Amino acid sequence: MLREQLKNYKIILASGSPRRQQFFRDLDLDFEIRLKETEEVYPPNLIEEDITNYLAVLKSDAFEGELKNNEILITSDTIVWHENKALGKPKDYEDAFLMLQSLSNKTHKVITSVCFKTTNTTNVISETTLVTFHPISDEQIKYYLDHYRPFDKAGSYGIQEWIGFVGVAKIEGSYPNVMGLPIDKVFQYLQNIA
Repeated sequence: MLREQLKNYKIILASGSPRRQQFFRDLDLDFEIRLKETEEVYPPNLIEEDITNYLAVLKSDAFEGELKNNEILITSDTIVWHENKALGKPKDYEDAFLMLQSLSNKTHKVITSVCFKTTNTTNVISETTLVTFHPISDEQIKYYLDHYRPFDKAGSYGIQEWIGFVGVAKIEGSYPNVMGLPIDKVFQYLQNIA
């Protein structure tokens, strides 16, 4: 459906995330993956979606001057916002362990921003989902880290994995957003430009 509407455009997904790539396949879209290394550093005064908005645009800026007229570049960034700080991807096992300990028995925000860049426009959308964890024991955290190794994930967890099944008490908002992409909003945005 959307594939036909976008037949005059070329979609470029600038993400190495297998989950984001699968979302685009599940939308039945033709897309190309183009990756560029970007140092994900943001001004320290930014909070919540200001951080993800900034980083999504920063990732798109790496392609400045390279896009053709019919191309739509899509970049995104996800953070976990907890106790007034951003939790990105863990540095190592210990960092992941401490992150999950801090999330136990509390509610946090998962914030994703998606940037759509063409030769003459840059637009950003964002989504926030509230996730509440049950109390999680140190043994459960170790089991999860040892078996699932979520070191490429913001907040050190994937909601679609074991920890999501046993640890998450409640979600308020978009489930796909917690996986790294508010795919319904992406679909609506692309539908509106087609």
